[in-house]
Amino acid sequence: MKARGLDQLKALQQQLQRERDAQAAAAAQQAEAARRRDEQAARAQAEHDSFAAAVGPVRSLRDSGRAEVPRARPAPQPAQRERDEQQAMREALSDEVDAESLLLTDDGLSFRRPGIGPDVPVRLRRGQWALQGELDLHGLTREAARERLAAFVREAHRRGQRCVRIVHGKGHGSPGRVPVLKDKVQRWLAQRAEVIAFAQAGGAQGGAGALLVLLAPRGTGPARARQ
Repeated sequence: MKARGLDQLKALQQQLQRERDAQAAAAAQQAEAARRRDEQAARAQAEHDSFAAAVGPVRSLRDSGRAEVPRARPAPQPAQRERDEQQAMREALSDEVDAESLLLTDDGLSFRRPGIGPDVPVRLRRGQWALQGELDLHGLTREAARERLAAFVREAHRRGQRCVRIVHGKGHGSPGRVPVLKDKVQRWLAQRAEVIAFAQAGGAQGGAGALLVLLAPRGTGPARARQ
Protein backbone atom coordinates (compact mmCIF):
# COMPACT_ATOMS: atom_id res chain seq x y z
CA MET A 1 0.00 0.00 0.00
CA LYS A 2 2.86 2.31 0.88
CA ALA A 3 4.74 1.59 -2.40
CA ARG A 4 1.65 2.45 -4.42
CA GLY A 5 1.37 5.81 -2.73
CA LEU A 6 5.00 6.60 -3.49
CA ASP A 7 4.54 5.80 -7.17
CA GLN A 8 1.56 8.13 -7.40
CA LEU A 9 3.50 10.90 -5.72
CA LYS A 10 6.41 10.45 -8.11
CA ALA A 11 4.10 10.61 -11.15
CA LEU A 12 2.49 13.78 -9.79
CA GLN A 13 5.89 15.38 -9.31
CA GLN A 14 6.87 14.53 -12.90
CA GLN A 15 3.62 16.01 -14.28
CA LEU A 16 4.18 19.20 -12.28
CA GLN A 17 7.72 19.42 -13.65
CA ARG A 18 6.51 19.08 -17.23
CA GLU A 19 3.96 21.83 -16.67
CA ARG A 20 6.66 24.10 -15.20
CA ASP A 21 8.92 23.39 -18.19
CA ALA A 22 6.11 24.19 -20.66
CA GLN A 23 5.34 27.45 -18.86
CA ALA A 24 9.01 28.41 -18.87
CA ALA A 25 9.29 27.70 -22.61
CA ALA A 26 6.17 29.79 -23.36
CA ALA A 27 7.52 32.65 -21.27
CA ALA A 28 10.81 32.48 -23.14
CA GLN A 29 9.05 32.62 -26.50
CA GLN A 30 7.01 35.62 -25.42
CA ALA A 31 10.12 37.37 -24.18
CA GLU A 32 11.92 36.68 -27.48
CA ALA A 33 8.94 38.00 -29.51
CA ALA A 34 8.84 41.15 -27.37
CA ARG A 35 12.57 41.64 -27.88
CA ARG A 36 12.20 41.40 -31.67
CA ARG A 37 9.32 43.88 -31.66
CA ASP A 38 11.40 46.32 -29.67
CA GLU A 39 14.32 45.93 -32.08
CA GLN A 40 12.05 46.52 -35.11
CA ALA A 41 10.52 49.57 -33.48
CA ALA A 42 13.99 50.92 -32.65
CA ARG A 43 15.18 50.43 -36.26
CA ALA A 44 12.04 52.10 -37.64
CA GLN A 45 12.51 55.06 -35.31
CA ALA A 46 16.17 55.33 -36.27
CA GLU A 47 15.28 55.32 -39.98
CA HIS A 48 12.60 57.95 -39.37
CA ASP A 49 15.02 60.16 -37.45
CA SER A 50 17.69 59.74 -40.13
CA PHE A 51 15.25 60.67 -42.92
CA ALA A 52 13.93 63.67 -40.97
CA ALA A 53 17.48 64.89 -40.37
CA ALA A 54 18.34 64.53 -44.08
CA VAL A 55 15.19 66.31 -45.30
CA GLY A 56 15.23 69.10 -42.76
CA PRO A 57 12.29 71.23 -41.65
CA VAL A 58 9.12 70.83 -43.72
CA ARG A 59 5.75 72.52 -43.79
CA SER A 60 2.38 71.38 -45.08
CA LEU A 61 1.08 72.75 -48.38
CA ARG A 62 -1.86 75.05 -48.19
CA ASP A 63 -5.14 73.38 -49.11
CA SER A 64 -6.17 74.62 -52.57
CA GLY A 65 -9.75 73.47 -52.16
CA ARG A 66 -9.60 71.49 -55.40
CA ALA A 67 -10.84 67.95 -55.63
CA GLU A 68 -8.38 65.26 -56.55
CA VAL A 69 -9.89 63.67 -59.67
CA PRO A 70 -8.14 60.47 -60.79
CA ARG A 71 -7.22 60.53 -64.46
CA ALA A 72 -8.07 57.58 -66.64
CA ARG A 73 -4.97 55.83 -67.85
CA PRO A 74 -4.69 55.15 -71.56
CA ALA A 75 -5.13 51.57 -72.63
CA PRO A 76 -1.85 49.74 -73.16
CA GLN A 77 -0.78 49.48 -76.77
CA PRO A 78 0.66 46.08 -77.77
CA ALA A 79 3.17 47.70 -80.13
CA GLN A 80 5.31 44.62 -80.66
CA ARG A 81 2.31 42.41 -81.40
CA GLU A 82 0.99 44.95 -83.90
CA ARG A 83 4.37 45.06 -85.63
CA ASP A 84 4.43 41.24 -85.73
CA GLU A 85 0.92 41.15 -87.21
CA GLN A 86 1.82 43.76 -89.84
CA GLN A 87 4.90 41.77 -90.80
CA ALA A 88 2.82 38.58 -91.04
CA MET A 89 0.28 40.33 -93.25
CA ARG A 90 3.00 41.64 -95.54
CA GLU A 91 4.41 38.14 -95.87
CA ALA A 92 0.97 36.54 -96.31
CA LEU A 93 -0.11 38.83 -99.16
CA SER A 94 2.50 38.42 -101.84
CA ASP A 95 2.79 40.40 -105.06
CA GLU A 96 4.36 37.43 -106.81
CA VAL A 97 1.21 35.33 -107.18
CA ASP A 98 0.16 34.66 -110.75
CA ALA A 99 -3.27 36.32 -111.00
CA GLU A 100 -4.14 34.29 -114.08
CA SER A 101 -3.99 31.10 -112.02
CA LEU A 102 -6.35 32.57 -109.44
CA LEU A 103 -8.87 34.54 -111.47
CA LEU A 104 -11.76 33.00 -113.35
CA THR A 105 -13.33 35.36 -115.86
CA ASP A 106 -16.75 35.45 -117.46
CA ASP A 107 -18.30 38.56 -119.02
CA GLY A 108 -16.68 40.60 -116.23
CA LEU A 109 -13.76 40.25 -113.85
CA SER A 110 -14.55 37.66 -111.17
CA PHE A 111 -13.00 35.13 -108.85
CA ARG A 112 -14.36 32.13 -107.00
CA ARG A 113 -12.86 29.40 -104.89
CA PRO A 114 -13.03 25.75 -105.91
CA GLY A 115 -16.36 24.40 -104.72
CA ILE A 116 -18.11 27.76 -105.17
CA GLY A 117 -20.68 27.70 -107.97
CA PRO A 118 -20.10 29.81 -111.10
CA ASP A 119 -23.36 31.63 -110.43
CA VAL A 120 -22.02 33.12 -107.18
CA PRO A 121 -19.89 35.91 -108.79
CA VAL A 122 -22.79 36.70 -111.13
CA ARG A 123 -25.25 37.00 -108.27
CA LEU A 124 -22.68 38.99 -106.33
CA ARG A 125 -22.28 41.51 -109.16
CA ARG A 126 -26.08 41.81 -109.45
CA GLY A 127 -26.26 42.91 -105.83
CA GLN A 128 -27.92 39.85 -104.31
CA TRP A 129 -25.89 40.34 -101.12
CA ALA A 130 -26.36 43.62 -99.29
CA LEU A 131 -23.17 45.60 -98.72
CA GLN A 132 -22.10 45.53 -95.08
CA GLY A 133 -18.80 47.35 -95.27
CA GLU A 134 -16.48 49.32 -97.52
CA LEU A 135 -12.77 50.09 -97.73
CA ASP A 136 -11.46 52.96 -99.85
CA LEU A 137 -7.79 52.61 -100.79
CA HIS A 138 -7.51 55.91 -102.68
CA GLY A 139 -4.31 57.78 -101.97
CA LEU A 140 -2.54 54.92 -100.17
CA THR A 141 0.85 53.56 -101.07
CA ARG A 142 1.11 49.91 -102.06
CA GLU A 143 2.42 48.84 -98.65
CA ALA A 144 -0.17 50.87 -96.75
CA ALA A 145 -2.96 49.51 -99.00
CA ARG A 146 -1.80 45.92 -98.47
CA GLU A 147 -1.81 46.25 -94.68
CA ARG A 148 -5.11 48.12 -94.64
CA LEU A 149 -6.79 45.55 -96.89
CA ALA A 150 -5.62 42.56 -94.84
CA ALA A 151 -6.76 44.16 -91.58
CA PHE A 152 -10.12 45.16 -93.08
CA VAL A 153 -10.90 41.70 -94.46
CA ARG A 154 -9.89 40.00 -91.24
CA GLU A 155 -12.02 42.33 -89.10
CA ALA A 156 -15.03 42.13 -91.44
CA HIS A 157 -14.93 38.35 -91.31
CA ARG A 158 -14.59 38.40 -87.53
CA ARG A 159 -17.73 40.54 -87.33
CA GLY A 160 -19.65 38.12 -89.51
CA GLN A 161 -19.99 40.48 -92.49
CA ARG A 162 -20.63 38.67 -95.77
CA CYS A 163 -20.40 41.27 -98.54
CA VAL A 164 -18.01 44.24 -98.64
CA ARG A 165 -16.79 46.63 -101.29
CA ILE A 166 -13.13 47.42 -101.94
CA VAL A 167 -12.54 50.66 -103.84
CA HIS A 168 -9.12 50.60 -105.50
CA GLY A 169 -9.70 53.36 -108.06
CA LYS A 170 -9.54 53.57 -111.83
CA GLY A 171 -6.09 55.12 -112.00
CA HIS A 172 -7.19 58.53 -113.29
CA GLY A 173 -4.71 60.21 -110.97
CA SER A 174 -1.86 57.78 -111.59
CA PRO A 175 0.99 58.26 -114.08
CA GLY A 176 -0.20 57.12 -117.48
CA ARG A 177 -3.72 56.82 -116.00
CA VAL A 178 -2.94 53.19 -115.12
CA PRO A 179 -4.71 51.80 -112.01
CA VAL A 180 -1.77 50.95 -109.77
CA LEU A 181 -3.71 49.10 -107.05
CA LYS A 182 -6.28 47.25 -109.15
CA ASP A 183 -4.11 44.27 -110.04
CA LYS A 184 -2.53 44.21 -106.57
CA VAL A 185 -5.89 44.14 -104.82
CA GLN A 186 -7.04 41.22 -106.96
CA ARG A 187 -3.92 39.23 -106.07
CA TRP A 188 -4.16 40.07 -102.36
CA LEU A 189 -7.84 39.18 -102.11
CA ALA A 190 -7.31 35.86 -103.84
CA GLN A 191 -4.79 34.94 -101.13
CA ARG A 192 -7.13 35.63 -98.21
CA ALA A 193 -8.79 32.48 -96.88
CA GLU A 194 -11.80 34.53 -95.79
CA VAL A 195 -12.54 35.56 -99.41
CA ILE A 196 -14.59 33.01 -101.33
CA ALA A 197 -15.49 35.14 -104.36
CA PHE A 198 -15.29 38.64 -105.76
CA ALA A 199 -16.55 40.41 -108.85
CA GLN A 200 -16.08 43.76 -110.47
CA ALA A 201 -18.68 46.23 -109.23
CA GLY A 202 -21.47 47.47 -111.46
CA GLY A 203 -21.50 51.02 -112.75
CA ALA A 204 -23.59 52.35 -109.88
CA GLN A 205 -21.25 50.75 -107.33
CA GLY A 206 -17.93 51.92 -108.71
CA GLY A 207 -17.55 49.95 -111.92
CA ALA A 208 -13.97 49.14 -112.84
CA GLY A 209 -12.73 51.06 -109.81
CA ALA A 210 -14.18 48.70 -107.22
CA LEU A 211 -14.66 45.05 -106.35
CA LEU A 212 -17.56 43.41 -104.54
CA VAL A 213 -16.15 40.77 -102.20
CA LEU A 214 -18.03 37.83 -100.70
CA LEU A 215 -16.64 36.51 -97.41
CA ALA A 216 -17.15 33.06 -95.97
CA PRO A 217 -19.55 32.84 -93.02
CA ARG A 218 -17.73 33.16 -89.75
CA GLY A 219 -16.63 29.76 -88.52
CA THR A 220 -17.10 28.00 -91.88
CA GLY A 221 -14.83 27.13 -94.76
CA PRO A 222 -15.18 28.30 -98.38
CA ALA A 223 -16.64 25.01 -99.57
CA ARG A 224 -19.68 25.49 -97.34
CA ALA A 225 -20.34 29.09 -98.37
CA ARG A 226 -22.31 28.54 -101.56
CA GLN A 227 -25.53 30.30 -100.58
